[in-house]
Amino acid sequence: MKITVLFPTKTEASLFHDETVTSIVSGVGLTATAVATLRAIQQQQPDVLILAGIAGMYTHAPFKIGDVLLVKSEVEGDLGFFTPTGFVHMAHLPLEMDFERRHTLHCPYLPENPPFPLARSASLNAAMAAFIDTSELDIENMEGAAFFHVCQQENQRFLELRAVSNLVKIGDDQWDMQGSVRAMTDGLHQLIALLRN
Repeated sequence: MKITVLFPTKTEASLFHDETVTSIVSGVGLTATAVATLRAIQQQQPDVLILAGIAGMYTHAPFKIGDVLLVKSEVEGDLGFFTPTGFVHMAHLPLEMDFERRHTLHCPYLPENPPFPLARSASLNAAMAAFIDTSELDIENMEGAAFFHVCQQENQRFLELRAVSNLVKIGDDQWDMQGSVRAMTDGLHQLIALLRN
């Protein structure tokens, strides 16, 4: 099985070593990730493409810092515009408005018996944006929705793995970068072993 892993940053990629897996640092953000994902699909032609990194957790989510999660859904959380009554997400526009509607993207390739809890994620260009409706979300990151979108458009089998590094709370600097990268890396090795078996 040919597996390629995208990491948003060198830090997230720093502990992962597997000579049988192609590792690519994609860059942070939706645009960089879209480009890197398409290039990986075209150039590597993997059987499975994995996006692996860290994520912030919303305070109401049932997880804790250091938990490793498989992402079951992504939404571009800050895709929309502001009105006098507040922020309107593109997915909530009236049907008569002539805009492309983008709804939640789902991963159809999750293992039958997932080795990690499943999470609902928002991808944002503005991390910790206060105007996002987080009521049906668990975590946030800055890449996943672009990754999901490109993989779906290209009929590419894909998975997204995240480790919780922090709470999504402005002023809370209790990040566990080292611990979350270590947990994510261990989880990634476990996921790859599962895929190969």
